[in-house]
Amino acid sequence: NLDLYPENSEYVLRGEQVLVNKHTIPVSKLLVNWDQTMRVVKFDIGRQHTFEVNDTAFGFRILKFTQPMMPGDSIRVTFEFAHDNKGFKQGGIDEAIMPNGTFLNSSICPTYGYNEGIEISSDEDRKKNGLGKKSRMTSLNDPRGLMSSYIATDADGITFEATLSTAPDQIALAPGYLQREWRAVSSRKEFGERRYFHYKMDAPIWNFYSFLSGRYAVTKDTWKNPDGSGKDVALEIYHLPEHAYNLPRFMEAAKRGLDYYTKNFSPYQHRQYRVIEFPRYAGFAQAFPNTIPFSEAIEFIAREEQDPEKIDQGFFVNAHELGHQWWAHQVLGSEQQGSTLLSESLAEYSALRVMEKKYGVDMMQKFLRTEVDGYLRGRAFESKAEQPIMLNENQQYIHYNKGSLVFYALADYIGEATLNAALAEFIRTWQYKSAPYPTSRDLVATLRKHTPDSLQTVVTDLFEKITLFDNNIREVKAKKNGSAWNVTIDITAKKFHADSVGMQKPALLGDYIDVGVFAKNPNGGKLLGKPLYFKKHKLTNEKTTITVSVPEEPAKAGIDPYSKLIDREPDDNIKSIEIE
Repeated sequence: NLDLYPENSEYVLRGEQVLVNKHTIPVSKLLVNWDQTMRVVKFDIGRQHTFEVNDTAFGFRILKFTQPMMPGDSIRVTFEFAHDNKGFKQGGIDEAIMPNGTFLNSSICPTYGYNEGIEISSDEDRKKNGLGKKSRMTSLNDPRGLMSSYIATDADGITFEATLSTAPDQIALAPGYLQREWRAVSSRKEFGERRYFHYKMDAPIWNFYSFLSGRYAVTKDTWKNPDGSGKDVALEIYHLPEHAYNLPRFMEAAKRGLDYYTKNFSPYQHRQYRVIEFPRYAGFAQAFPNTIPFSEAIEFIAREEQDPEKIDQGFFVNAHELGHQWWAHQVLGSEQQGSTLLSESLAEYSALRVMEKKYGVDMMQKFLRTEVDGYLRGRAFESKAEQPIMLNENQQYIHYNKGSLVFYALADYIGEATLNAALAEFIRTWQYKSAPYPTSRDLVATLRKHTPDSLQTVVTDLFEKITLFDNNIREVKAKKNGSAWNVTIDITAKKFHADSVGMQKPALLGDYIDVGVFAKNPNGGKLLGKPLYFKKHKLTNEKTTITVSVPEEPAKAGIDPYSKLIDREPDDNIKSIEIE
């Protein structure tokens, strides 16, 4: 039960949790964490205990039970916390609850167990305090990591139900389905009448949920399931009335995403899908069960016409967050290295496919090139160690930028339908499963099953190694020959493997790499024109000359022109053709 007072930037949280000892050994102590900005009004654990630690300033307790919890035992926790408005906090305003725009998440509820996230993370600070270096994530080889998900280390699937109250002119939202809405006078008489919303989820969800409130207009539509089953999905966007500029594109992203993901991966698990605007004190979107908080900074306030030369960020981010309803909410990875390969990377790849169906291959060239640049910048500023994506440690430049590249490249080698069949199999195997949770190793094993023997080294290079290329066009000339044009392309191709600190060693080249010849783009701009010749060539030597014939006057030629591989210097992959 969450009573929101956005007028005062305050809230009161009351709740009930059931804790179960799912282990095979007794539990004698319980570590409890809560948001230290909140005042503890009540915390009843329902079992006799003493305090071994009671740090109210930091929001941390260690309870020692008089009688240990035996395997299978459960206890019922009831709690009440208050978030009071005492002026500006140290970091500025409290952007989580504003007069018009509240976005809170499950972190306001008590959590349990050791919280590695509050350890000192800086190696320099740890050294000053006599501590060893901190690993960013549990090793993929540590079996203890299999017992927790990377979203919530203290819970598997939970039942979820919430009642929210808010200002009388606002709508409050939480995951689940609206059971009832009513108005009543608040227990705090000075606030008068409040508006109440009761939500309940019809199936277990991960311990990851959100609470939002605002003076919203609601734009509605429906996704019609093409299989004729009648399992349609209600689409809703909650937004400021004046921020309606891009809602048709948002709706289109949802419909196209539901089309693609349902056809290729598995059915959508909910009856509704909601996107909810929140203030741009933060500039991200986040996927909770059937509920997507979405910052106004990401295209809600963009008024310009969509430039065909620019990536449609609003469309892409909507498709990405919808993708998380599969990649995180249907299949969730373990609390180990590589876990975000199963969520962020696959949501990125999924959204890339949806955007490709709308905007075409040329836009993919632009997007993939942006991803290459983002990855190269990220690894240049790596402060600890870069890992192969299969062992990534929640670094955004790896699981976002590199993630979309490796999956798109694999699909290019083995076929989009083949990759999607592998991903659908992975969902069937691991859907909604808790401990032991799946790992990146499980995903890569599934990918290998669907990859022919001749391309197994591609999987190794993409997922298990840090692989870089240095490809370029040295020279390209064309000469008219009757009604055709002969094009001679001098290519340089190099391949490297890098270690965790960026040291690179030459690797044996024997890779199939795209070579293309393109007509002039009639619209100008940086996008390539239509391909007159496009084929993969197996390159085994550093220098190669290729001669091809094309039916029209060519303008440009390129090696890996659509940036499917990670090239250290992608600017020299494409060159204008010299006409002899």
